[in-house]
Amino acid sequence: MNLIIFGATGTIGRHLTAQAAAKGHTVTAFARNPRDLPAGVTAAKGDVLNPSDVKAAMQGQDAIIVVLGNGMKGGLRAPGTANIVAGMRAQGINRLICQSTLGAGDSRQNLNFFWKYLMFGLLLRRAYKDHQRQEVIIRASGLDWTIVRPGAFTDGPLTGAYRAGFGPTDRSVKLKISRADVAHYLLRVLGDAASIGRTPGLSY
Repeated sequence: MNLIIFGATGTIGRHLTAQAAAKGHTVTAFARNPRDLPAGVTAAKGDVLNPSDVKAAMQGQDAIIVVLGNGMKGGLRAPGTANIVAGMRAQGINRLICQSTLGAGDSRQNLNFFWKYLMFGLLLRRAYKDHQRQEVIIRASGLDWTIVRPGAFTDGPLTGAYRAGFGPTDRSVKLKISRADVAHYLLRVLGDAASIGRTPGLSY
C-alpha cells in the first residue's frame, strides 16, 4: 500500500515509519525536516500548515496516517489535520487514520483524577483542546476515518499485547502504552474496514 505518514519524525512517527516499511508498505515520510529515515522510505519535506505542501505530497497515496505532535503547545494538530482532510478530498483519497489521545471525546470517562484534572485540566490543557478540535474536523470530513486514542506514551518495547477498543466507562486500563505498540496498532487498523468510523482506545 502507498502510505504517507504526517509527523513521521516524531516519537510515534519514527516507530510507525520503520514498522510500515518493514511490513512492505511503500512509505512516504512527511515532516519539516525528514532525516534518518529507514531504507526505502521516501522523504517529503513540507509544513503541514501549508496546504500546498500537504496536497502535493499526497499524490499517488492510498492511505494517510496522522501522528502530528507539538508537545504541550497545541495549535498544530487541528489546523494541520484540516489541511490534510482538504488535501485528501482534492486527491480523491479516502482512508485516514489519526492518533489522538485517550481522554478525548467520550473516552474522558476512562481517565482517573490525575489525568482528567491535573494533566489535561492544567498542564496539557492546550494540547488536549487541540486533540479535541482535531477529532471534530475528522468526524465531519466524510472520509473513511479511524481515530485511535492511546494512553500516555512510554519507551517500552513492541509487545503486541495491549488492549484496544475498550468502552469509555472502562476504568481498569492502565492509561499507558509504549510508542512502539501505538505504531503497531495504527498499522493493524489500516486495512480493517470494521474500524472505520470508530474511536478505539488503546492501553495496557
